[in-house]
Amino acid sequence: MIKLRKSEERGHANHGWLDSYHSFSFSRYYDPEHMQYSVLRVINEDVIAPAMGFGMHPHRDMEIITYMLGGELRHTDNLGNGSVIRAGDVQRMSAGTGIVHSEFNASSTEAAHLLQIWILPAQEGIDPGYEEEHFPLEEKRNRWRLIASQDARDASLLIHQDVALYATVLEKGRTLAYDIAAGRSAYLQVARGQVDMDGGILLAGDAAKIDAQQAIDLEALETAELLLFDLPSVNDFDD
Repeated sequence: MIKLRKSEERGHANHGWLDSYHSFSFSRYYDPEHMQYSVLRVINEDVIAPAMGFGMHPHRDMEIITYMLGGELRHTDNLGNGSVIRAGDVQRMSAGTGIVHSEFNASSTEAAHLLQIWILPAQEGIDPGYEEEHFPLEEKRNRWRLIASQDARDASLLIHQDVALYATVLEKGRTLAYDIAAGRSAYLQVARGQVDMDGGILLAGDAAKIDAQQAIDLEALETAELLLFDLPSVNDFDD
């Protein structure tokens, strides 16, 4: 079974310096029908104006993944980490018992475009942690590239939950399938481009909730960048 979540249905907040779309309830956007999906709690698509950003603020007991689509984002935290991430880079921050960090557009001229993802951890109260990795385009071109997993296999980032997060850049006219194991759910997010999924058209910003289905088949109608979350069954969680 596939349920589409169209881009225009998302929550939207434009603060001038920050233009943000919320796939799930977040901040002042509240939708009881879209609180989370399985352990996936937040997908925010953010565009941050040059030299603007979020000052130091705390998090706890959340796995936070930042997937860069364009521009530059400067991260600093109270663990002593500091870096600038760019398109192709993925950052993982395990908030655990508590972490304080800031995120600012590192460019004074270009906007930063990113997806920020929150995943509920399997266990609360772990030690906070941070890592980042660059995933070259060639590793994602027309195939699934594992970018985060609970065992850090295949040089993916470590997340403390039974989730496998894949990315692909699917060129126009190319096809790609994904097999879903019994007892698992999946969530597909279109970051950009346009795809046909089992006869349904998904545009940039659209998503699909996938449950009780053995596989999905994708065809790029134009070059598309996609994220696929392989998740514990949604039936075990409130949706």
